[in-house]
Amino acid sequence: MTSALLLMDLQAGIVDRFGADEGYTARIRDTAATARSAAIPVIWVTVGFREGHPEVSARNKSFRALATSGGLTGGPATEVHPALAPAPADIQVRKRRVSAFTGSDLDVVLRGVDADTLVLAGIATSGVVLSTVRQAADLDYRLVVLADGCLDADDEVHRVLTTKVFPRQADVTTAAEWVTTLG
Repeated sequence: MTSALLLMDLQAGIVDRFGADEGYTARIRDTAATARSAAIPVIWVTVGFREGHPEVSARNKSFRALATSGGLTGGPATEVHPALAPAPADIQVRKRRVSAFTGSDLDVVLRGVDADTLVLAGIATSGVVLSTVRQAADLDYRLVVLADGCLDADDEVHRVLTTKVFPRQADVTTAAEWVTTLG
């Protein structure tokens, strides 16, 4: 079994908007460091668009407001949050939709590192994490979701997803519990 740690949408504009505290960013940093020391690839997935948002259809309710405001086209808001600081050997993937797979080369990267198990964390639980769990399950990956590595604007939605929905397709655990399995 070859794992990859996917840290998704943890870019400055999103982390700050969700009010992630130092406890959250420290947990993500520590989890990434432990994965690296266990020779598990750490993959940072961010969302971003070209200037003018040519990738965003007017029919796309999720992204059309973002395109109208001119957001996520570059600059610090689209880079991984500075409190998280990816290591030079980490892999960075840019996506164009909610799922980490859609509009990115993530599948090619995962095949390149021979990953069959994905460990997921990110913001938001009801966005990138949910969409990626569903798509990765359909692609036959084994899945682990780090419940305390995910945040959502709605605590109840986070709870329902991590306790009722995700367990149908993924093992749900905490970052500390997952790290102990790396022994």
